[in-house]
Amino acid sequence: MRSSWAVWCARLFRPPAIIGHCFCEDERMRAICLISGGIDSPVAAHLMLSAGWELAFMHADRQACSDRRTAEKVRALVQRLAQLHKRPLRLWWVPHGPVQAAILNACERRLTCPLCRVHMYRAAEAIAKAEGAAALVTGENLGQVASQTLANLAAEDGLIGLPVLRPLLCYDKEETVAIAKAIGTYELSIAPAKDCSIVPRHPVTRCSSAQLLEQIGALPGDVVERAVAQAKAETIA
Repeated sequence: MRSSWAVWCARLFRPPAIIGHCFCEDERMRAICLISGGIDSPVAAHLMLSAGWELAFMHADRQACSDRRTAEKVRALVQRLAQLHKRPLRLWWVPHGPVQAAILNACERRLTCPLCRVHMYRAAEAIAKAEGAAALVTGENLGQVASQTLANLAAEDGLIGLPVLRPLLCYDKEETVAIAKAIGTYELSIAPAKDCSIVPRHPVTRCSSAQLLEQIGALPGDVVERAVAQAKAETIA
C-alpha cells in the first residue's frame, strides 16, 4: 500500500494545499530554503516551488566537518531545481564551521544537533531579511533522524522569529525517495560526500527552548552575525 502511494505521489508532485494558502493574498509567498545536499531538502524545495512559492536557498557550509563534494552536490541540486522549474534560483553560502567549532568548545555535547540547527535558522533569518522572505523551509521529517523529534523541533522554533515550513514532516522515506527519483535529484543527493563528523553518539531527543538558550549563552554573542557577514550569493540557472 505504501509503495503504491509513493509512486502516486511521485507522479503528481502535489504538496498539501495548505502550503499554497498559508499567507494572505497581499503577502509575498517567498521563503529561504535550507539545503544540505541530502535527499530531503531538494524534495521539500520542489514541493514548495510547485505550490507557487518563490525560494532562495541557503547552504550552511561546514567544510571543517564535511568536504567540498558536499558543496558540489548542493550546487548541482539547485541547478536541477532551476532547470525543472524553469527559473533562476539564488543560492547563499554561509560559513558554518566556526559556529560548529564554538558549539563543540562551549556546549553540552548531546545538544549539538539542536544547537547547530538553531544557528542555521538564525543565519537563514538574516538571509531572509535581505531577500524579503517571510518564512524558512527545511526538509526535516519527524523521527527519521534521532534528534528530529517533535520536542526538539518545537524547542528550536521557539528561538527564532520566522515560521519554519516543513512540507515533508509526515512523509515516510519511501515517499520522499520516490519523488526525488522522479524529479532527478536522487542520484545527485546520494553521490559520495563526507557526512557531518560532529553528530554526537547519543543526541538529545527531548530538549526545551530554555535548555538551548542556556547553552547559547556560553557562545560568542556575534557568532551568527560574523558568519552572515561572510556569506556569498550566486544565481544558478
